[in-house]
Amino acid sequence: MNFFNKTKSAEKLRKQYQKLMEQAMLAQRGGNIVKSSELHAEAELMLKEIDSLEK
Repeated sequence: MNFFNKTKSAEKLRKQYQKLMEQAMLAQRGGNIVKSSELHAEAELMLKEIDSLEK
């Protein structure tokens, strides 16, 4: 995979990460702590993948 594709993939994942974090925040505000935790965990895995692509 070339640099351009890695950058594009990282950008796409970062947008998905932001969306997950927003969903987690809304779930927490709505009182659904379990769902919020699940979304945070999924976002954390995605962030690790983003970091690996950007290195």
